Amino acid sequence: MTRIVAGSVGGRVLAVPRAGTRPTSERVREALFSRLEHLGAVDGARVLDLFAGSGALGLEAASRGASAVTLVEAARSAADVCRRNVAALGLAGVVVVAAERAERFVERPVSASWDLVLVDPPYDLAEADLAAVLAGLTGALASGAVVVVERSTRAPEPAWPAGLRRFDSRAYGETAVWFAEPGATPPPAADEAGPDA
Repeated sequence: MTRIVAGSVGGRVLAVPRAGTRPTSERVREALFSRLEHLGAVDGARVLDLFAGSGALGLEAASRGASAVTLVEAARSAADVCRRNVAALGLAGVVVVAAERAERFVERPVSASWDLVLVDPPYDLAEADLAAVLAGLTGALASGAVVVVERSTRAPEPAWPAGLRRFDSRAYGETAVWFAEPGATPPPAADEAGPDA
């Protein structure tokens, strides 16, 4: 069972797609949003939830005070579940973009920039495809925006594009969560540099 952890609709149960998605566990969502709220990244934020699945991450943000949330899901069946969850929770300011791949969505021009982006792709998404999504975001981020990438702990660190740099990472069991912000990627530290550095 998947539930909203906290906020205005905390405790409400979410429908989940029958197959093809991997909902973020309550434990991980609770830890993730605790960190995001500590950073001041949720309340009043414009949030983009890519690879939304059931919409649990974006709806958690809406429950905790995000001003606008866009859920992007390529699979029609999962997007239908997102719509049902949005309607059942009655949260204002939540939009579902159905049947559109994240890679395509981030190529669109946006009228206002994102304050928080939640990227939770299938674990089997190729690293190059994830890198393309992250690169597509860089021109659409507000100053001080936070980008969160959720992956398996067995996956490598995402390849951050120019204009986006990691500032934190956490591991929760089999789940790795990476936090990034707009800015230049710092050069590798001396002990991380290759032998020819």
